[in-house]
Amino acid sequence: MKKKVLSILSLSIVCWMNAQEKDSLNQKKVEEIVITGQYKQQSVNKSIYKVDVIDAAQIKSMAATNVADVLNQSLNIQVTPDSKSGNSTANIMGLDGDYVKILIDNIPVVGDTGLGSNIDLTKIALSNIERIEIVKGSMGVEYGNGAVAGVINIITKKNNTKKVSVRGSLQEETVRDNYDLKKKGQGRHIQNLNIDYNINKEWFANVNFNHNQFMGYEGNSEGYKYFGQDGRRGYEWNPKDQYESSALIRYSKNRTTFFYKMSYLKENFNFYNPEVSRRPLNDGLGGVEYESRDRKYNTHRWIHQFNIQTNLGHIRYMGDFSYQNQDRKYFDYNYDIPNRNIKSQQEEKSYYKTDVIYSRGMFSNFLDSKTFDFQLGYELDYTSGYAALIAGDFFGEAVKRKIFTYSNFLSAEWNISDRFSVRPGVRLSLSENFDNQYNYSLSARYKTTENSNLRAVVGSANRFPKYDELYTYFVNLNHDIQGNPDLKPETGFSIGAFWDQNFTTANDWRIGYGIDALYLDVRDRIDMMIIKEPSTYKYMNINRYKNMLLSANVDFRKDQFAFSVRGSVNARSMTLNEVKNDPADDFQYIMQAGASATYKLKNTNTNFSLYYKYTGEDRLYVADTAGGVRLGKTDGFHMMDFIVSQPFWNNHFEISAGVKNIFDVTSVKSTALAGSSHTAASGTINLYYGRSYFARLMFQF
Repeated sequence: MKKKVLSILSLSIVCWMNAQEKDSLNQKKVEEIVITGQYKQQSVNKSIYKVDVIDAAQIKSMAATNVADVLNQSLNIQVTPDSKSGNSTANIMGLDGDYVKILIDNIPVVGDTGLGSNIDLTKIALSNIERIEIVKGSMGVEYGNGAVAGVINIITKKNNTKKVSVRGSLQEETVRDNYDLKKKGQGRHIQNLNIDYNINKEWFANVNFNHNQFMGYEGNSEGYKYFGQDGRRGYEWNPKDQYESSALIRYSKNRTTFFYKMSYLKENFNFYNPEVSRRPLNDGLGGVEYESRDRKYNTHRWIHQFNIQTNLGHIRYMGDFSYQNQDRKYFDYNYDIPNRNIKSQQEEKSYYKTDVIYSRGMFSNFLDSKTFDFQLGYELDYTSGYAALIAGDFFGEAVKRKIFTYSNFLSAEWNISDRFSVRPGVRLSLSENFDNQYNYSLSARYKTTENSNLRAVVGSANRFPKYDELYTYFVNLNHDIQGNPDLKPETGFSIGAFWDQNFTTANDWRIGYGIDALYLDVRDRIDMMIIKEPSTYKYMNINRYKNMLLSANVDFRKDQFAFSVRGSVNARSMTLNEVKNDPADDFQYIMQAGASATYKLKNTNTNFSLYYKYTGEDRLYVADTAGGVRLGKTDGFHMMDFIVSQPFWNNHFEISAGVKNIFDVTSVKSTALAGSSHTAASGTINLYYGRSYFARLMFQF
């Protein structure tokens, strides 16, 4: 009943907004510029790839605080959170973060297990982001290892028309029904500050600071002060505190532009042990100590990036150079719960450490022709680091590794006519750890009318094994789990067709719609299989994964009103060759739908935003304990956010308030979780911590 009332209320608000006085000015929409997969910056309409764009205005209207919050509203992208580790990774077409390449300004981001893949999206703040570009499908030619299911490219702001600009915001959120501004309190507290400075016509500088403090959510637990011995101490969602800062200097003159950017992230993550020890003091007074062995994780990440775009004669050159490192540390300590003090603690140790030297360069416009052009590029990735025992049950103190990968790629773009363009491409990747990898692509764009495009893309990509898959060694009386240094890379192949059209009606409605169809096939998938009864497991290249996606969207816009509807059907098939019986490989289907509406009142500039997403029941074959397979199910759920924003004082200030997760989703029931070799499957999946309310103050001068 409550859901019905909220749905009716939301629909009524949208209808009321549409009934308000219309803006008589028909504002012209500025065409969006994209860089993902392009030879140079160009409009999204002319891109040979289908690029989905989430711009700064939409990000602002969502009142999101990190990239995970934004992508949660995107269709066919599921952000998968881990309430224990605090990480949230992107899932595209049913494949997890290992198969999705995350870039910032066209450069892969350093993560726990290498470069660009399995990136925690909560570690990327939004305070200085211009737009997010998304390309689905295998992009191995352009972006190499890990770009199997798609690429997410986060573009930051690098210019401003004002001499000096100061922007910032303060945002306070409840965590479900919990909120307290005090230290060790409750809720979520976010602050950011951004300063732009145009030194002169050629030089631009920017500094940015962001703080995101999440005080945790207890749920069915009792918090860190609780010392009962019933396993209820701690949090369902553990506390996390993030500090992120960056600085940029940019130069632009004639045909040369370059920038250097440095960013630093510090994250503190607390794990409060649910197990409490009770120890008598034997002091003759009946004194008792209650303590728990807790753990604190600290992450430090540095990213140095240099980008240059220039002309060498008529040849266009774009080069990226980056040094990145991430160090995740932890220490255990004995916590005296009633007296709130640390009795003793261990020395802090690193368990994931990654250092990366990366460069990517592209040369194009060799023939100085608008009809035919080709691009020659290189990419090198030198990654060193280690994973220790805590990270994945590795043998010994740490497994050190150095992986050097060098690639050359070549593509050509032929504008056969004003309407028809094709781009073939090929990449060769050389690695000292694996056999040579070859990727290919063929893209085509046909301009059916002035405002309509038909695109077709065929591409491949590979994923190199991670070092936990290569080197895991965990053996005791009850377990025998081994990595496999002889693993070969997984290979992915995708083929897609995309059609979009937009037009303006006689009464000034701007309407756009599109249909996407995409097929993805991943072979030699790495999974753990039993090689000896009853409990000897090893990682092997044994399985296959297939996915078919059909989606459609319709957008309406007039004056101050915009409305969007989208839907999709996703079919997944997995061949589980590690099971002994019934290796089911038929397709299972999942439906998704979404809608958004925004309206701005003419006289007051009050902005209303409503976002809705439905994820249907998900069916998935998983291995059972008897060596066969079973069909597991995960319940569907609805998400809805509503935000109101009001600017004042000549738009120097803006206040926003709203409610997120209106339907109060926390977890969903699931029988599709296969237990690992030494843990049982859970019956629920934690998705969110429930409905929250927020207020935000933004300022700019």
